[in-house]
Amino acid sequence: MLFRDFTQRMASSLGVTGWVKNLPDGRVEVLAEGEKSKINQLIKNLRQGPRMARVEDLDVEWEEYKGEYSGFHITW
Repeated sequence: MLFRDFTQRMASSLGVTGWVKNLPDGRVEVLAEGEKSKINQLIKNLRQGPRMARVEDLDVEWEEYKGEYSGFHITW
């Protein structure tokens, strides 16, 4: 399972909105909005990643909730 697919499934199951995309350098970027407890659960899941994934590091930046998204999508 690709990391983006895993992220979308986890976020959607938690009711978190936003997006996930690959970056040119091989990293993955996620923007997620929702209840803090659900975001924290998503972060915990992303630290592990899907089976066979190698998560080396996870940088988290908290910003003010804007409510811009209606679902969670894979973007390019």
